[in-house]
Amino acid sequence: MERKQSISHSNFADINEVVPEEEAEQEPKQQENNKRFSGYRGSNRGRQQRPYRGFSRQVSLETGFSVLNRESRGRDGKKSLPRSGHSFGGFESGGIINGGDGRKADFSIFRTKSTLSKQNSLLPSIIRERDIENSLRNEDGETKDESVNENVSAGRYFAALRGPELDEVKDNEDILLPKEEQWPFLLRFPIGCYGICLGLSSQAVLWLALAKSPATNYLHITPMINLVVWLLSVVALVSVSFTYILKCIFYFEAVKREYFHPVRVNFFFAPWVACMFLAISVPPVFSSNRKYLHPAIWCVFMGPYFCLELKIYGQWLSGGRRRLCKVANPSSHLSVVGNFVGAILASKVGWNEVAKFLWAVGFAHYLVVFVTLYQRLPTSEALPKELHPVYSMFIAAPSAASIAWNTIYGQFDGCSRTCFFIALFLYISLVVRINFFTGFKFSVAWWSYTFPMTTASVATIKYAEAVPGYPSRALALTLSFISSAMVCILVVSTLLHAFVWRTLFPNDLAIAITKRKITKEKKPFKRAYDLKRWTKQALAKKISAEKDFEAEEESHH
Repeated sequence: MERKQSISHSNFADINEVVPEEEAEQEPKQQENNKRFSGYRGSNRGRQQRPYRGFSRQVSLETGFSVLNRESRGRDGKKSLPRSGHSFGGFESGGIINGGDGRKADFSIFRTKSTLSKQNSLLPSIIRERDIENSLRNEDGETKDESVNENVSAGRYFAALRGPELDEVKDNEDILLPKEEQWPFLLRFPIGCYGICLGLSSQAVLWLALAKSPATNYLHITPMINLVVWLLSVVALVSVSFTYILKCIFYFEAVKREYFHPVRVNFFFAPWVACMFLAISVPPVFSSNRKYLHPAIWCVFMGPYFCLELKIYGQWLSGGRRRLCKVANPSSHLSVVGNFVGAILASKVGWNEVAKFLWAVGFAHYLVVFVTLYQRLPTSEALPKELHPVYSMFIAAPSAASIAWNTIYGQFDGCSRTCFFIALFLYISLVVRINFFTGFKFSVAWWSYTFPMTTASVATIKYAEAVPGYPSRALALTLSFISSAMVCILVVSTLLHAFVWRTLFPNDLAIAITKRKITKEKKPFKRAYDLKRWTKQALAKKISAEKDFEAEEESHH
């Protein structure tokens, strides 16, 4: 009886690895083979009733689980994290490409793929593809990205990136290039640099209006300021365009990544809008007292814009993966503002009917974009709760529409005033919450958000001409001062980040995201290692062993 009590109160059980259900049918055959095989061995070996599948001895439940876990790791080669409270299941992230992994950077994956290289023999290309594929494999041998240069979907950008400009990689995401190592300059040069051209060229328009408008004659502003700003804008536009053309030549795959980016695709309209601003604000020294500009200027600048516009608006209309409700963000106004700027330029060259056509197209799409962003649809993930300079884009379209209508019809009538008042209300709604515009990292794309303020200032000057008075003149002067002050602040910040802190062009992580999220597939545990089933069957064996022992004791008595 003492032996019986000791067994009943023991914490030990005969623990064997639980056989999976799919192997249950094969077990009788294996037992017969083991019996047949054990017949050639000694009597001690003949007692074995089933094949050895791990261990078969009486151990405690806690020790048995640790041994089983250790043997499982030995067979499967899986690593497990220490039980520090940070992980439950025991998976590491050691094979992730994430900057600090020590993997050598391969910037050639974003280089332009020439036609000549495609016509070469297949062997070198296979070797190159194999090298890229091997560099994108994790420690389990799983391929990280099937094709580096395939088009990335818009939803993938929203899933992998964060921030109003979608330029920050989420913590749980992976990129194709190391973060700590500095990338080549052309890879770090974004399309958002055209924002500098937008900001400066719109300032040229503002200073020309201040110098020529009857509402600001009392300021006695010299046209030389317009000339200096215009020349500076031309230099900036040529420099940025030359650098980005080099990027298109050497890193065209990176340019494609920017084109498919939901926010940056709108900046491909920026160079043409900047060119039209420069054409509108030509200094009187160069205009030779001409009443109209040459129509070829409008064709050269508005032609590429209109072709790109057809492409983007077609995607919005078709309802595909890049439908408007999915990719809409405040930067989408850049694809609308150009219609109004093009209408102003068309009126300057004498094509009023073309100007009316562009104004109608721009206003129709502005209403759609405005309503989509104002409703803050669940699929529009680009709008953050905090304010950001990107919100100034809301002011650009109605201000430009007001100026365009005044230029086409020659009077600041009811339609122009309606658009102006909409822009003025949006402007005020942002100014009263100016304290929310703090805490954001400076970006060269901020330049793009200065031209809406400048456009609103020009519209206010036109309003002051139509409605003379001290309030309208004071408003025009105030908004003009604010926009010019913001541009001066950005000039100083840009120079400091470029030449003092050298942080103007950080690594452009947004173009290096993978086509799909890279996650280690957690292979499901075999049912043999299911803790629940293992515990139940272990306890059942213990109870059956106790019953057998009691029956044996009773038979002896």
